[in-house]
Amino acid sequence: MALLPTGPYPVLTLFGEQGSGKSTLSRVLRLLIDPNLALVRSSPREERDLVITAGNCHLIALDNISRLPEWLSDALCRVATGAGFATRQLFTDAEEMLFQAQKPIILNGIEEFAQRPDLVDRAIILQLPQIDKKRRQHEQAMNTEFEAKRPQILGALLDIICMGLSMLDDVELEESPRMADFARWGCAIAEGCGWKQQDFNDAYERNRERANEASLESSIVANKIIKFLDDHNDDWQGRATDLLEALNNSTSEEIRKRKDWPKQPNVLSNALRRIAPSLRERGIGCEFGRSKQRIITLTPAPAERGASADDPRF
Repeated sequence: MALLPTGPYPVLTLFGEQGSGKSTLSRVLRLLIDPNLALVRSSPREERDLVITAGNCHLIALDNISRLPEWLSDALCRVATGAGFATRQLFTDAEEMLFQAQKPIILNGIEEFAQRPDLVDRAIILQLPQIDKKRRQHEQAMNTEFEAKRPQILGALLDIICMGLSMLDDVELEESPRMADFARWGCAIAEGCGWKQQDFNDAYERNRERANEASLESSIVANKIIKFLDDHNDDWQGRATDLLEALNNSTSEEIRKRKDWPKQPNVLSNALRRIAPSLRERGIGCEFGRSKQRIITLTPAPAERGASADDPRF
């Protein structure tokens, strides 16, 4: 997908232990797709830096990420799917600069840094295995071998692109995921490489499920909602004020003092809207009423409804 001139593009996120080849893989992919003097870069300090980077390259590769601030996670989503950015020109008060960006992105780090549901929903998340000591190569030897084979590898990728383009018009998705253009392209590539469309769909769905679970595990609100519905064992309906009170009553003071714990009903409501798609992927209903009362309805997953203390899962 990153070899295509337009997206929207999925965000490739790589994580794993030290020595699993995250930075090396990022550099190799960058060399194949968009060679640059600076193959991988550190995280930008502000949105303006990210936009300037996007304007000067086709593929953005950020290296050794330990944490993604909320503003950066949101900005990466906009760059991957295509968005316009406006910023004030330096040394002026009124002049405005406009940027339009839609670029493929590679992120790597040791931890599972992609946690916000909107980024996870756009991401392909891969955990790289540790490289066995007996299989490690000196970097110079690996680079020499790669450079010798790079033309052949690029040629093979371009052949695959051609096969995918010839198959693309025949692809029809029964269900369209969030990154529907990528899913359609992936099915065409699978057909062109001798697999079946379902092979790609199954692999993509498994990746999305693992990513969704990781997103829920990283959210303290999501964890408390899941536990609350397990204990409640039935549908729950009420205002954000009522839900915050119910969650506070079942939450320790230590957790309530945490910075990421919502202190106000509107903060809880906003957090719930952000994680609602991930909850639905798990089978938990989360609906927001449009009346003046702004009623929230939570529905346990079918497997959870009616669970008892004797349930072996508990």
